[in-house]
Amino acid sequence: MTDAAELQTVAIERDFAHPPHKLWRALTQPHLIREWLMDNDFAPEVGHRFKLRGEWGGVLDCEVLLIEPERSLSYTWDFNSDDPAYALKSVVTFTLTPTETGARLRMEQSGFRPEQKQAIGGAKYGWAQFFDKLDQVAAQ
Repeated sequence: MTDAAELQTVAIERDFAHPPHKLWRALTQPHLIREWLMDNDFAPEVGHRFKLRGEWGGVLDCEVLLIEPERSLSYTWDFNSDDPAYALKSVVTFTLTPTETGARLRMEQSGFRPEQKQAIGGAKYGWAQFFDKLDQVAAQ
């Protein structure tokens, strides 16, 4: 079993030319989450359990842990796999900070085991792609 101190985090931070309320809307409204992230049954309520369904056929089991409107959102991001290399129990946290030109969004996904190098690389790549789509959705 991996010690919690050994777990690794992927962090992506980007400045957006959109005010925090536009990004918050895209982070918390199911029809918009579907456009930039995955199909889902999300509800912005602490304790709500929901699923994210990837185009690749995978399903993530999630639970809302924290909601601070237009500031912070956190939920579990669990992927169950028969292959331990791909099984992941993690937490995704979004933090919004207003800037002079819009908002800075920081995403942290914590819980990667040291041996999950491929998953860590995939998360870094995937979140960068998701943020590109998020920028388009927030512009609507």
